[in-house]
Amino acid sequence: MNRIYVAAHALQRFCEEQKWRFCLIGGVAVQRWGEPRVTLYADLTLVTGFEGEEIYVDALLAAFEGRRPDSREFALRNRVLLLRHESGVPLDVALGALPFEVESVKRSSLWQVEEGCELRTCSAEDLVVHKAFAGRPQDWLDLERVLMRQKDRLDTALIYRELEPLAYLKEEPGIVTRLQSLIVRLGLPR
Repeated sequence: MNRIYVAAHALQRFCEEQKWRFCLIGGVAVQRWGEPRVTLYADLTLVTGFEGEEIYVDALLAAFEGRRPDSREFALRNRVLLLRHESGVPLDVALGALPFEVESVKRSSLWQVEEGCELRTCSAEDLVVHKAFAGRPQDWLDLERVLMRQKDRLDTALIYRELEPLAYLKEEPGIVTRLQSLIVRLGLPR
């Protein structure tokens, strides 16, 4: 099995053992909903809320190596815990608390990667929202590939409903406009 999937599965198993709410996002979800590409990380959203994140961070740091000497402090300040699987694969754990993050985890589903290995990923719609919000060039490439592959199976109303408040929060309403333009250019249902 691919070493990224092995690392993602180990992180997922740990979260399941703790009975935590989570889902994989980023490059692993792109493998499911978009076009396969090289990914070096396993990214996961973990619902922690806005208080008590220390419990989650400390438990994860006891099970996985931190990638920074100040991993705990960095996570509590920036809401992302940078870990490393024993194989060396980087693991990024977003400490989720926003309504979108909670709903994204609720809408997640299992994806059978291969016999005996299922990974819980966000939905295709939520992946589009994550990628548009992050807004890096690779994110927009991934997002376009998800749109082209999923086409009319996507609930674009859900995407806009989730993305608009996030774009407002980020003070970047152009994110929504850019996504709308891309959807029109690809000839997808609006």
